[in-house]
Amino acid sequence: MESVLPGDPDTAPHRGRLNRAIKESLRDLGAQLSLLNHSVGTRLDLKATGGWIERGRDPSDRRGVVVQAARGRGAEILRLYLVDSGMNTAMDQICAGYEDKDLQLLTGFLRRTADAARTAAEKLTAS
Repeated sequence: MESVLPGDPDTAPHRGRLNRAIKESLRDLGAQLSLLNHSVGTRLDLKATGGWIERGRDPSDRRGVVVQAARGRGAEILRLYLVDSGMNTAMDQICAGYEDKDLQLLTGFLRRTADAARTAAEKLTAS
């Protein structure tokens, strides 16, 4: 993969710029996915629920609530995210521009990032 930012890749400032660019990109991704979630929710009119979602007790926290797709509606919701929004096709097109070894690297990075986010959330919840 080619360098995203200019500069000597062997210097600490260059590494810092790359780290900041990754963090900034992940924050932007999070914001864009939140907007996608909002758009899907608006399309489904989730304020009225319309039979799209069910709320139930969180088995691990009696005060908590779990929100999930209503039985039999998961495929329709998934279709909105992946097909109607064009996200699935866009992701396939993005991935097509990378070699397998690059996709393996990205997969590992994203899984470790998700694990770090999960750990951070658990840490805040436990505090």
